[in-house]
Amino acid sequence: MPVFWLHPDRIEFPNPNFADEDGIVAVGGDLSPKRLLLAYRKGLFPWYNENEPILWWCLNPRLVLFPKDLYIAKSMRPYFNQQKFKVTFDTQFEQVVRACQQNARRGQENGTWISEDIVEAYVRMHDLGFGHSVEVWQDDILVGGLYGISIGKVFFGESMFANVSNASKVGFITLVQRLTALGYWLIDCQQQTQHLSSMGAQPIPRTMFLKILKKNELEPDNAGSWKSWNS
Repeated sequence: MPVFWLHPDRIEFPNPNFADEDGIVAVGGDLSPKRLLLAYRKGLFPWYNENEPILWWCLNPRLVLFPKDLYIAKSMRPYFNQQKFKVTFDTQFEQVVRACQQNARRGQENGTWISEDIVEAYVRMHDLGFGHSVEVWQDDILVGGLYGISIGKVFFGESMFANVSNASKVGFITLVQRLTALGYWLIDCQQQTQHLSSMGAQPIPRTMFLKILKKNELEPDNAGSWKSWNS
């Protein structure tokens, strides 16, 4: 399949089913909120090296978690029963992104894919009420967390970090439990990791993932801060 170059002045993407064998759908464009929102609605996400053109991906299969399939290992229960961590939402979005920035992700051994352009773009998404963070604290120190994009009934996870064992798991489990209570259908985990698979995430065909997103187009975005969840 050919890879499509995006026109800089037109906010559009080709059909994700035209992705190449690696999952690349398109190249170029920008990280404006309007383009990012359209990308996520179509099942695409940006992932590229700094100082290179933006690559837009739609992987096949796609790792996702259906909230009902969340698995909490017995070893995790003391963390909740004893309240070893405190979890908050949307209180330190940029700090969480930058903490993720310090950890190599998605097979990149040197440096991180989270460039300054990525940080700025997702902070804008947060300011617009679409980007959200989960913070995990121990003795008032940020020790773990994650961030992503929420559209309709789907949460698109982007990255997570942990400076203390199991901190990111506590944050992820707490988020899924909250989204379950709000009727969310799906948490997009993008690509296979043992960390997420151990909590119930599973790969599904791209066609199935895109059908869910098509249905999600009918749901209201409910953009806004999640800080009220902390009360």
